[in-house]
Amino acid sequence: MSSAIPPHPDPHGPQVRAATLVRRPGLWLVPTVLSALVALVLSLLYMGGILNPSDNLHRLPIALVDEDQGPPSGQRENLGRRITATIAAAGSSETAVDWRRMDRAALRDALASGKVYGALVVPEGFTASVAALTTNRATARPRLDVLTNPGVGSLGSSMASQISQTAAHRASLDIGEQLSASAATARLLLADPVEVVTSVGHPIGRHSGLGLTAFYYTLLLVLGGFIGGNTISSGVDTALGYADSELGPWHTRHATVPVSRTQTLLLKMLMTAGISVLTTTLVMVATIGILGMDASHLPTLWLFSYCATVAVGLGVQAINAAFGGIGQLVSMFVFIALALPSSGATVPLEATPGFYRFLGIFEPMHQLSEGVRAILYFDARADAGLARGWIMIAVGVVAALLFGFAMTHYYDRRGLRRLTPQPE
Repeated sequence: MSSAIPPHPDPHGPQVRAATLVRRPGLWLVPTVLSALVALVLSLLYMGGILNPSDNLHRLPIALVDEDQGPPSGQRENLGRRITATIAAAGSSETAVDWRRMDRAALRDALASGKVYGALVVPEGFTASVAALTTNRATARPRLDVLTNPGVGSLGSSMASQISQTAAHRASLDIGEQLSASAATARLLLADPVEVVTSVGHPIGRHSGLGLTAFYYTLLLVLGGFIGGNTISSGVDTALGYADSELGPWHTRHATVPVSRTQTLLLKMLMTAGISVLTTTLVMVATIGILGMDASHLPTLWLFSYCATVAVGLGVQAINAAFGGIGQLVSMFVFIALALPSSGATVPLEATPGFYRFLGIFEPMHQLSEGVRAILYFDARADAGLARGWIMIAVGVVAALLFGFAMTHYYDRRGLRRLTPQPE
């Protein structure tokens, strides 16, 4: 006797018990394999991008500024020039750090646009203050300034600060080796003569989560589009009679409405665009109005948030229409599993393996987080990532429309209707 379940059992006849079904290996196979693969791949993707940020550093951009004018007498070498040249040469040979030499004006612009994670500054008069240590006029230690940029994320800014401080202390020890030959001052002071002072180069608001609100806000937008898209998709299918509705023990099935795949997708996309107005507004009300998140340029933030949510939602609808039952799994990998570790919002992309840097070129969360970060922390500057965010939103919407309607049109032309069962 076959153990298969009849395709259309009599609802009033004998019911199959769970104890009977649980002993059938065939029911266990597909869910077990899929669940195991999802757990394995998600673990590798998420943890693989964050376990070793220091070991995976690749050209982390840090500014290097030399304002030192040399000693008044002009008889000694310019220590600021020597320090910055040594640090830049070491960084270029290791490729872990991209030391960007610039002046003070360029530094302010780079910090304000999020193009650098921090800075190491040799202040004016540095050489003269070092020279004074070998005389009786020495009253204070020379200083090197380390600037942070919390708007690019607390981890990235912290890593840049640590790297800059390490480079500054190495420079101090190098100078100390030369000065310690003189007995005019205390050997302890001359051994490590330079004081390293750390300060915030581009401050952000107190209610900015130490630079993490951009990431979590972006995650809300992506989840809003992802969950909203899947909810709308299942709700429409249920209402049109192409899926059952189950709420606890209650089960219903609506009469099937004859409608093509293309028209169904169009309906779902229109609903996504309409409902996203409400979800985007609620996200801003909750985060800014209720929780008090620091935010400016509110009209720009709302418009960008709405378009980002719609882009994700349309992508979900297109993938579901193309892949059917496994569409939610495919869209989960596209918008969540692959997007989170390649977003660069918590761990800088420069500190992730090359695979994640490659994903960051096109994965939506990286593009959206760059745009949100530019609005929240960098005065909505286009060159801080906002322009790229708008471009990638447009690309995502066009790609979703072309892919989704191309697939449904193809299915409709082949006569692969959802209304009737397909022949084997």
